[in-house]
Amino acid sequence: MSTHRYSALLTDLYELTMLAGYFEKDMHRQPAVFDLFFRRNPFIGGYAIFAGLQPALEYLSQLQFTADDLTYLQSLGIFKPAFLDYLKDFRFRAKVTAPAEGTVVFANEPLVTVEGELAQAQLVETALLNIINFQTLVATKAARIVSVASPGTVVEFGLRRAHGPDGGLSEARAAFIGGARSTSNTWAGQTFDIPVKGTHAHSWVMAFPDELSAFRAYADCFPDQCILLVDTYDTLASGLPNAITVARELRAKGHEVKGIRLDSGDMAYLSKEARRMLDEAGFPGIKIVASSDLDETVIQSIRTEGGCIDTYGVGTQLATCGGVGGGALGGVYKLVRFDHQPKLKVTSDIAKATLPDRKRLLRAVWPNGEYCLDVICLEGEEPAAGTTVFDPINPSRTKRIPLEVRFEEIRQVVMQEGHPTLPASSLAAMADRCARQLRLLPKGTTRLTNPHIYKVAISAGLHQLRSRLIQKALDNQPRNPQ
Repeated sequence: MSTHRYSALLTDLYELTMLAGYFEKDMHRQPAVFDLFFRRNPFIGGYAIFAGLQPALEYLSQLQFTADDLTYLQSLGIFKPAFLDYLKDFRFRAKVTAPAEGTVVFANEPLVTVEGELAQAQLVETALLNIINFQTLVATKAARIVSVASPGTVVEFGLRRAHGPDGGLSEARAAFIGGARSTSNTWAGQTFDIPVKGTHAHSWVMAFPDELSAFRAYADCFPDQCILLVDTYDTLASGLPNAITVARELRAKGHEVKGIRLDSGDMAYLSKEARRMLDEAGFPGIKIVASSDLDETVIQSIRTEGGCIDTYGVGTQLATCGGVGGGALGGVYKLVRFDHQPKLKVTSDIAKATLPDRKRLLRAVWPNGEYCLDVICLEGEEPAAGTTVFDPINPSRTKRIPLEVRFEEIRQVVMQEGHPTLPASSLAAMADRCARQLRLLPKGTTRLTNPHIYKVAISAGLHQLRSRLIQKALDNQPRNPQ
């Protein structure tokens, strides 16, 4: 579901100046292919979760310069009238290839490929990176958190710390794909049909004469949705005993307290004590919710120490994607084919040399369904079991594809001539895909620290093409006189 109309000016100025230059040099209709990919897995982890495709396709579908947009561009004094006239009828009519959202992906793999006229494929770079980078990063962070919280569940609590209103909305969407089961963000609940959850704040307790009065009032207002925040004053000496008192009173009226929430202190110790006190009082069904700057490492520590938490409300660290190797996904968008010729960026660091031309992304799968490795190959190339493939970063390292595997195509055409080719998938289906694929990764790939490195390789044909283009580029460099 679209939340708002994306502006055609959701772009860096240099995309527009390049566009104007291509137009003036009569290059704007030349055929071009761009790949969107990232070079390092986020959080120094073993994988990423692809997300943001549906919003990206919505942006592409509605891309159009309004009269106000053109008036603003004219006011900059940069662009010539003929170019602005060209923008009046500008529409995105290119082809897009991508994985389904919720797909497990890895560094150096072509994720989104845009193929069409140079002007169209170039202009959308910034917006695609903005949408895909952020949502993929959040979905990955959520998946990491969910992996250590299980069998507990995760609620997305990040709106108040998110990077603006739209950031909060996008983050809630991506977190659900990554495995968060609900959100505190009611706008996200309305927009994406995500279950919404919430309790009350410390201010509710402080607004009443005492804690017990506050709990009774909340239970009276919400007898069937009552979760009590028990750490405003003293969790074990005051909050829990008062919550148990209200639970008894509510039960006598035919209702049950749903849970208690811990928002400070030693979560492992407090949750164990809370569980003991609730069970002894006859309330084993009351769930324990924890919040307060949680992330995957804190949750893992709580569980290692025997904490008894049923639901983790994760806010700041999920919304901002904090942690080592987080903060941003370094996705890039590179030209790989132009005017019917393969292209690559050449650098002295082969790790930054791009993979040229149109490509396929295949996943080799063992007979039991577990993933073996991914292979990037040229369009039309069919890597076979038993053949040799190459490390994309260090081509001297090779691997022979096992004979037992079969290949699955990871990507498909999702837009043709600017129109989506597939019906929109539900967020629940994306979340299920994410959970299923994570279970199929080799053992150790989802570890938080020092994960198993899942193999991504390039085919012999792609390796040979890249090597040939690199050598050609180096041969064409001018020699400095000695």
